[in-house]
Amino acid sequence: MKHDKHIHFRKIALKRELSLWQTTMMGIGIIIGAGIYALLGKAAGMAGNGIWISFIVAAFVAALTGLSYAELSSIFPKAGAEYVYTKKAFGRRLAFLVGWLIIIGGIIASATVALGFAGYFFSLSGIPIIPVAIVIILLMSLIIFLGIKQSASVAIVCTIVEIAGVLLIIFVGLPYFGSIDYFEIPSSAGVLSAAALIFFAFIGFEEISRLSEETKKPTKTIPKALVLSIVITTIIYILVAVSAVSILGWQKLSSSSSPMSDVASAALGSDAFLMLTIIALFSTSNTVLLLLLATSRITYGMAQQRSLPKSFGRVSKKTRTPWVAIIIIGIFSLFFVFFEKIEMVANAANFTIFVTFAVINLSVIRLRYSNKKKRGFRVPLNIGKFPVLPLLGAAASLIMIAGISLDIIAAGIAIIIIGLLVGEKWGMKR
Repeated sequence: MKHDKHIHFRKIALKRELSLWQTTMMGIGIIIGAGIYALLGKAAGMAGNGIWISFIVAAFVAALTGLSYAELSSIFPKAGAEYVYTKKAFGRRLAFLVGWLIIIGGIIASATVALGFAGYFFSLSGIPIIPVAIVIILLMSLIIFLGIKQSASVAIVCTIVEIAGVLLIIFVGLPYFGSIDYFEIPSSAGVLSAAALIFFAFIGFEEISRLSEETKKPTKTIPKALVLSIVITTIIYILVAVSAVSILGWQKLSSSSSPMSDVASAALGSDAFLMLTIIALFSTSNTVLLLLLATSRITYGMAQQRSLPKSFGRVSKKTRTPWVAIIIIGIFSLFFVFFEKIEMVANAANFTIFVTFAVINLSVIRLRYSNKKKRGFRVPLNIGKFPVLPLLGAAASLIMIAGISLDIIAAGIAIIIIGLLVGEKWGMKR
């Protein structure tokens, strides 16, 4: 009887609904997210009018790891994504740790962005932040439960609004193009410092790989979506940066707490501030949706690999979504909404992202020699079997960690230690 139940549980699979267009738009949506709205001013203070160079540098670093994800997703098109890649390359222990870091990071990020949404909503309505943050997490979790097609539809609508917002900034800046010296830079080191900060505006591309089991022809579609989303967002970011410094100049931009809104206001008047605030609501809600979606999928994938309780991998017969994983991720995200110092915890999650990226890049190198399975995509620039770009990606990820403050690194190490303890306990229980 138990054996029959087990087979029935495994038979209910996720539904393949997503096309190249949908996965690419979802990738663009989570990359653009809220990052560009918050980071543009601070980065301008470091790089001056040369902020567009910083975006190119950050995009190059992101692309190194993005290409590694593209190759790995073409070999193992699984919802478990990073967990599966690491397990194949280095074994279950390190794979569990990577999966743990991604789940914790996704939960914290969802709560952080939900609070950001609530902050924008409060400025328009006066409704307290905590209740609004709770409602947006519950609402996005419900949409994810209803189906991947519904989730994709909402994400694409929000992404179109997001893109409209950044295209507005580019459009209003066109008459100002060429009005300043785009190589006016406070210091050359500032360009690199700004690039390290701007890199956070690119994080999110990796989450596309966790949609593999819900994507049509995933071994070809997911790698293409990864590359396209990074290329498209890079072009948009560079044009936004040039437009912003052309309108305000880097000095005014660097002193702004709401740079995108101030740029629009300077060119179009005070009404533009309200417009950008509404766009920011779409942007942050979209990021919450996609973070909860991707985190629930890796939780489901790890349960399917028996690295989390089997019940975490249960799929609804009606909606074909991993309902238990969705509920668990939603509940823990709600818990973190009540943390007063969530900014520090969120920065610790950024530390975990760089650790994960380093492992993923090293996994590509290891699997080139240990796994002969046909690849739908291969990272370019190789010396024999050895892939050069993943080595650079691993090095870049470690360099990014070196730029993080010691207290944040300590918090990140604490998260790793807890993950190792949980992994060992679950391993012994199995």
